[in-house]
Amino acid sequence: MGLSEVEVKKQIDHMIAFIDQEADEKVDEIMAKADEEFEIEKSRLVQQQRQKIMTYYERKQKQLEQQKKVQQSQLVNAARLKILKYREDHIQNILSEAKDQLSDLKRNQSQYNSLLLGLISQGLFQLLEDKVIVQCLKEDVQTVKALIPDVVDAFKKSTNRVAVVEVNESSFLTPDTCGGVIMTSANGAIRVRNTLDARLDLIGRQMLPEIREVLFGKNMNRKFLD
Repeated sequence: MGLSEVEVKKQIDHMIAFIDQEADEKVDEIMAKADEEFEIEKSRLVQQQRQKIMTYYERKQKQLEQQKKVQQSQLVNAARLKILKYREDHIQNILSEAKDQLSDLKRNQSQYNSLLLGLISQGLFQLLEDKVIVQCLKEDVQTVKALIPDVVDAFKKSTNRVAVVEVNESSFLTPDTCGGVIMTSANGAIRVRNTLDARLDLIGRQMLPEIREVLFGKNMNRKFLD
């Protein structure tokens, strides 16, 4: 006996309900998987952007730290240069004052004459030439002429050589020179600068480490004394 129309309809409705339920479950499964994949992708993108932001700010922080170090180094160097300039200016002022005192030496004629004698004699022994030209201040010409015989005699006794020493009466030391002489060989090839200014410069360079130490104390970081 076949199924009645009611039973057939009932089975069809049951099948349709089953299919609908299965479809709904499939849709729910697809949606759940889509939501899961979305959350995973969203988390990945968020993490990626977070990493980009962190990397950007880390780089910025490093740049700022580097800039800060550079600025600090520049400030330290500027301060060091300022201190060095102050010290060198102070030393130059001292040497300038010493030069002024050298000019005062000429007021004591006997002392200045003795100094001139020593400078001329030293120049002659340095040159060791048979003929020497002496250049001096215009006002010192007669004094230098008077001193030359004693210098020549002392030179002859020490070296057993005769030297001719002449004063240049056409060219003189500049008026701002403190005193002393410049001595040259006859051909001008050898020159000894024995002015008071030159001697002060020489002594200043030689004593510069001691001057620095007296004025500013010992520099423990300085490896060399010059």
